[in-house]
Amino acid sequence: MRIATWNINGMKARLGAVTDWLTKNSPDVVCLQEIKTVDEGFPKAEMEALGYNVATFGQKSWNGVAILSKMPMDEITRGLPGDDADEQSRLIEAVISTETGVVRICCIYLPNGNPVNSDKFPYKLDWMDRLTRFVEGRLALEEPFILLGDFNIIPAAVDATHPEKWVGDALFRPESAQRWRALLNLGLTDAVRAVTDEPSYTFWDFKTFGWDRQDGIRIDHLLLSPQAADRLEDVVVHKEVRGLDKPSDHVPVEGRFAL
Repeated sequence: MRIATWNINGMKARLGAVTDWLTKNSPDVVCLQEIKTVDEGFPKAEMEALGYNVATFGQKSWNGVAILSKMPMDEITRGLPGDDADEQSRLIEAVISTETGVVRICCIYLPNGNPVNSDKFPYKLDWMDRLTRFVEGRLALEEPFILLGDFNIIPAAVDATHPEKWVGDALFRPESAQRWRALLNLGLTDAVRAVTDEPSYTFWDFKTFGWDRQDGIRIDHLLLSPQAADRLEDVVVHKEVRGLDKPSDHVPVEGRFAL
């Protein structure tokens, strides 16, 4: 079973790139972030024509997440519990039935948190605290659980071409790293680091011409429950997608599982 995450940075701008990649690669499940559209504006018919069931949690102009699955989806959850005042569309979860049982897929777009001297950084940290509590409950179910998406977290120096440039940034702050470790310490496995110790960048910034300078970071992750980690076979970072016409600044990251 092939399960991918991809921050597309706007479905309207990236529809052709998304449909092309899905047609060529045909993963079983794809989690999308920054769809930047309300649910009614998402190109559901186009995705269904490619064989996918569609679940969205959209928001006008900003944020927004979606799950595309070739298998039926049940128990769809929209939004991260713990703050009734939080109206941002950043989490969607679904339970998917496979030949060997169910797998719970949770797609997130974690807050960026910059600038750190604004209310955006406390919001990021609070969101991560709430996420940790949410995941703790999911792990208690003892089923294959995959938490994936754009985490806006650089886990370690190896995950940036020039880590010194990111010191003080919300993606690389000690407070962010502490909460990343808290997630992993629940018993989650970082899928990329389970298969390689080599740099595996997933994002190249538009503003700083990161792709042209080959200056990347790894912020798109798949975190696995023990039951999912036991079934992990490989991880593929589709770096080539960043070099195509009208790309997102992120590339798809695909986990391959014996599910």
